[in-house]
Amino acid sequence: MEPFDAHHLGIRPEHLEGNGGRGRVIFVPGSLARTQQIAEHFDGLEVHTNPRRLDVHLGRLRSNGQTVDVAAVPTGMGCASLGIVLTELIELGGRRFLRVGSAGTLQPQVSVGDLVVATAAVRDEGASDAYVPAEVPAVAHSDWIVALASASQKLGELDHTYLGLVHTKDSLYGREFPMGPRADENRRYMELLQRIGVLASEMESSHLFLLSTSRGPDVSPLSVGRGAADVIKAGTILAVIGDQHAWAPSDLAQETEARAVRVAVQAALDLVASEDGRAGVIS
Repeated sequence: MEPFDAHHLGIRPEHLEGNGGRGRVIFVPGSLARTQQIAEHFDGLEVHTNPRRLDVHLGRLRSNGQTVDVAAVPTGMGCASLGIVLTELIELGGRRFLRVGSAGTLQPQVSVGDLVVATAAVRDEGASDAYVPAEVPAVAHSDWIVALASASQKLGELDHTYLGLVHTKDSLYGREFPMGPRADENRRYMELLQRIGVLASEMESSHLFLLSTSRGPDVSPLSVGRGAADVIKAGTILAVIGDQHAWAPSDLAQETEARAVRVAVQAALDLVASEDGRAGVIS
């Protein structure tokens, strides 16, 4: 069999190796700027560029004697772009993915400046329909939910972190704001999501979760260790930087994203520590 050609990323399977055969923990933010912000936490940073600027950042996290092999790769905006990047990463051996994204709040209790850990996502997008029927839910892996909650506690973010459903859509301006000839219909749809308790709206998580669970399902009993290398684990943490009416001021948005990055980095340490039976805290 011919080796897989990661046409858009331009890396090889050996670039994603690490963590005792489980592969690198891979952060998958939407933007290159946030990717670079995450990579500032890496030791031994190595960057592989490519023509589409889906640059692959490789390195290690170190804390209290713990070393975790990591990567950060931007996915671009929307599920179609994420699907290309994530598929290439999975084909190359990636098995641990954490989206560090941004979102708009749907609930009055969730304010600009808060963080949201997604437990599952409303599938208001078309990319995942090419993989599974509409009845299949898009669910985050429980190990990431636990790790992100633990990291939020360690870093003093519990009062500003919410856990629950998020909404993934294809159209920012058509669906969320809403604009265009179907504005009234889209407004009613977003109001329905608010009434049923969806916390925030974003553009990638549902496809991230569906690709991960469909390509590497976790079907082991709880008595089995949680570090199986063939299981694909995907999670999401979101910085709330706006609502349906306005964006946050740039300084508040940047500060919120920085806090989301810090929680994500701690969660990566905690996830690997839990798989190894250890614990660590970032300095």
